Amino acid sequence: MANLSYPTKPQRSWLATLGSVWAWLFLLALVIGFSIGNPVFLTPFNLQNILANMSILTIIAIGQTFVIISGGIDLSAGYVMGMVSVVVAQSMGMMPPGTPLWMALLIAAAVGICFALIAGLVNGLLIARLDVPPFIATLGMFGIARGVGFLLSGGMPVPIYTEGLGRVGNGYLFYFHPKAGWSFLDIPAGLVQADLRQVTGVLPFVLIFMVILLIIAHLILSRSRFGLHTYAIGGNKEASLRAGIPVSRRLIALYMLSSTFAAFAGLVYNTRFTNGAANAGEALLLDTVAAVVIGGASLFGGAGTVIGTLIGALIISVLGNGLVIMSVNPFWQFIAVGVVIIVAVLIDQAREKLVRS
Repeated sequence: MANLSYPTKPQRSWLATLGSVWAWLFLLALVIGFSIGNPVFLTPFNLQNILANMSILTIIAIGQTFVIISGGIDLSAGYVMGMVSVVVAQSMGMMPPGTPLWMALLIAAAVGICFALIAGLVNGLLIARLDVPPFIATLGMFGIARGVGFLLSGGMPVPIYTEGLGRVGNGYLFYFHPKAGWSFLDIPAGLVQADLRQVTGVLPFVLIFMVILLIIAHLILSRSRFGLHTYAIGGNKEASLRAGIPVSRRLIALYMLSSTFAAFAGLVYNTRFTNGAANAGEALLLDTVAAVVIGGASLFGGAGTVIGTLIGALIISVLGNGLVIMSVNPFWQFIAVGVVIIVAVLIDQAREKLVRS
């Protein structure tokens, strides 16, 4: 009878392994299912479209990963992203005519990141120094960043007229045409308008930027003392204090880091849509938390990876794209993501019980 109630040791090992790889299996099942349903899903154009569209979500979710691993949450990230996009748009609009694109973007980005760092610093001080719960502190900053963004923009998108900005956010590293061959950074020369339809872009710039940030974040979490401290704080804050870890300083740095990644996402939004909007990240807030949780991070802290977050973001993006391609009402995506989040949490709880049993 005991075997009917409790899994044996080999069974626990198998179930624990399944719990750690279920997201990968689910992503594979989605890809196979949507590919069978509509072959367009597996075309290079659509796959790159998925990866480019998920870049903003993934970048914010990377910052959210650090915070959730530490046992916190950042509800302000979406509106910090929107506020930064407005600040960057207005800063670029103030540049003198003829300012080189790289210089205008660099200066505007520095101003936007400063705004984000202030938001993250306030979050960190409230949480680390005044013991305000992360949910409440970042919910307050949610409202502040939202208000600042709308006040600066007047409630309307702020257009950016700097020439060439759209090519940064929507361009590719390589281009290919069946007749003209390959070209680097720009469409092959000598093509007429009718030939442009046959040009295929390879490796979107925003995807490359996202991968660079992902690699840096992975190295910080897995190879640095800062990453080790992040896991330790999420696992047991009191034990971390007794071990000599500067918990307060680390928490402040974590929330500033989360805001910085939100600022990077705002910059990507500027380059992709050539405007700034205070509500640019509004729809992404819960999706960033969902991506982290689906990717295996525990909301109680102490567990998670940015690679897992990438898988979570891929699942959300593939779901949205696949449902559209299958001509399914896109509002079903909200239901599907909600179900996946619940499943992810249940699997995480079951895995914890197996580890402790």
